[in-house]
Amino acid sequence: MQIILLSRRHGAARTVSLDMRWMALGLAMFLAVSLSMGAAFATWIHAPIDTAILQTAEVTQALDEQRAEVGEVRVDAQRQLDAFAGHVAELQARLTRLDALGERLTELADLDSSEFDFSLNVGQGGPDDALQESAYAPPSFMSTLDDLALQLDSRESQLQVLEQLLAERRLSESEYLAGQPVLQGYVSSHYGRRTDPLTGRSSVHKGVDFAAKAGSPVVAVAAGVVTFSGVKRGYGNVVEISHADGYTTLYGHNRRNMVQVGDLVKRGQTIAQVGSTGRSTGYHVHFEVTSKGRVVNPTTYIARVSEEQ
Repeated sequence: MQIILLSRRHGAARTVSLDMRWMALGLAMFLAVSLSMGAAFATWIHAPIDTAILQTAEVTQALDEQRAEVGEVRVDAQRQLDAFAGHVAELQARLTRLDALGERLTELADLDSSEFDFSLNVGQGGPDDALQESAYAPPSFMSTLDDLALQLDSRESQLQVLEQLLAERRLSESEYLAGQPVLQGYVSSHYGRRTDPLTGRSSVHKGVDFAAKAGSPVVAVAAGVVTFSGVKRGYGNVVEISHADGYTTLYGHNRRNMVQVGDLVKRGQTIAQVGSTGRSTGYHVHFEVTSKGRVVNPTTYIARVSEEQ
């Protein structure tokens, strides 16, 4: 390719010859440089945007991790609250049992119920005089509850032992022969030598007779086990009860026996009805006491009721 150049000053013309291959190479180099500069510019323009996008992703990830941690903390706190609620419920149940046990002990020991009213709070008070000591750091509530549970264990064990002792004392007292075998009545024949009411001859009366209304209750004078309930010659319907320390009581001439052999009875329990069965002249109870197989005078044991009252 030839290019003609004209000069204004001299009017002369110059001719320049260009090779097409060199022109194509130059154009290609120009385009390459332009593209490189454009890419560099675009990279420079988009670099802050990419950085912002990357920072946003990191913040989002951090927030997700914090949300997960908060969720775990909430779950753990709920577990602790559930454990706390269960522990408190258990302690409340044990306190209820202790209150019931305390009322039972008050009853067994014949204490004044107004003095030991387990439905009221324990009386405590006084001025608030704080000690000048270092600040107190309270322990965790679960540890405090565990300590309280240990104290309740100790108190519960002590009350149970006391209840057992009182019950044994009450049982021992109930086995103590005292009183008469009828609720209402009078002595119609004493123990010892007497004139037989049927033959008129002198005889030995092995017990004490209590005249009472027909069908009225015959009661045990002490706690024990029924060892005989049936008919004996001369006694009619009879109930025999074995007591502690080798004592046995007999209740004869009953209209009807109310207990069976092997029954456990307590003092004052109805064991029969007053009758006139067997060798009898009227409605009464024949009451005998034996000690280790030997008949003894019941008068001493009958009189004990007045001593206890």
